[in-house]
Amino acid sequence: MSEQQARVLVVDDDPDQVVLLHTSLTAAGYAVTGCSSGAQALDELALAEHDCVITDVLMAGMNGIELCERIGAAFPDLPVLVATTSNRLETAIAAIRVAAYDFITKPINLEALRIAVARAVERRRLRREVQVLRELVSDSQTYDDLIGSSLAMRKLYGLLGQMAVSEASVLITGESGTGKELAARALHSRGPRAGGPFVAVNCAAVPEALLESELFGHEKGAFTDARTARAGLFLEADGGTLLLDEIGEMPLGLQAKLLRALEQRTVRPVGGRKEIPFSLRFIASTNRDLEAAIEGKQFREDLYYRINILHLEMPALRGRGRDVLLLAQHFLERFAAASGKPVHSISAAAAEKLLAYSWPGNVRELRNCVERAVALTHNTSVLVDDLPEKLRSYRSSELVMAGNDASGFVTMDEVEKRYILRVLEAVGGNKRQAARLLGFDRKTLYRKLERYGLDRPS
Repeated sequence: MSEQQARVLVVDDDPDQVVLLHTSLTAAGYAVTGCSSGAQALDELALAEHDCVITDVLMAGMNGIELCERIGAAFPDLPVLVATTSNRLETAIAAIRVAAYDFITKPINLEALRIAVARAVERRRLRREVQVLRELVSDSQTYDDLIGSSLAMRKLYGLLGQMAVSEASVLITGESGTGKELAARALHSRGPRAGGPFVAVNCAAVPEALLESELFGHEKGAFTDARTARAGLFLEADGGTLLLDEIGEMPLGLQAKLLRALEQRTVRPVGGRKEIPFSLRFIASTNRDLEAAIEGKQFREDLYYRINILHLEMPALRGRGRDVLLLAQHFLERFAAASGKPVHSISAAAAEKLLAYSWPGNVRELRNCVERAVALTHNTSVLVDDLPEKLRSYRSSELVMAGNDASGFVTMDEVEKRYILRVLEAVGGNKRQAARLLGFDRKTLYRKLERYGLDRPS
């Protein structure tokens, strides 16, 4: 239950039914008020805010359909559950048409009722939350271009503030799409070198044969097509900050030259004989497990310790809670403005889908998803149908064991498969860390992944 107790209004002219529902829902943690008529219910709603209404259909005076219609007109975001017998489903359908959120059949299954109420309360909370997202985005939920108010992001902002004032090298790690370059830019803009240049290069995007020249520069005639001398990125970033993105993809031979440059604070251009000094803040980023790369002889251990003086781990989006909605609203406003479309908000149902999804591509994937939704929608609000199919049909890997229904049980192999997948999701696909948490050596984990078909891209 939320920090503030949700309020439920029960409306029925049968006092025994009111007592039954009151007792059941109070035990589930709700604040429950009972009413014996539709008129009394409207009076109660005018006096106090409620999160859900449960009403019977057949009541003396104002019936449940009329009450539902009156509530829909006066309190459009208030969900109403209509209770009716199974042989009067046409009545329930009529209620849905006028404003009801859902219907439940009588005699009422109390467990099903609690589930329905929980969903209705959550839907209302989400609907109200998406209504204020625009204010939250423009509020103090940002750190330069980073957006989020979750605990993980607040901790990140604190670390960025501490690291920004230092001149020490920083290694930023995290999954692809988590905003590593944005964090590097924040370190630069808030640090003592903010007045200098910020230069970034993706080591994986530059061919190996050209990367050395790109970083350290070259003299005229140093190689074919070197018709003029060129200063490298180290010298371009002199006085400012240099970011080497995806440093884990740098060839081993060049890693030794990078280590020497960082140690000596000088560079020698390709084909040159003189060492040229530089002064800059060095930042590296990667989505690879560099310690595993060291074990595999793919990354130099001495370079790792040289660049990892300060370490910043970017949180995965799936661990940032409702930051997903903040970011989604931010992107929605940006793309709606760029396209000139009157798209203002995200529907509560679409928000539920966004929150449930695991976001393997992190913020970059969310940005793509919202851009697509804005481009395709014909509404003023993003609906579930505007989302990609993989979000609409997404099912969590969490294993739920409920009740004694045999249909809910699965084989031990399935339990192990789902648990391994859940651990991998939690550690962002880092197999080395997952193996340690599971108590396996990595070879055992790889065998199990192959056995369960989890080694293939999802």
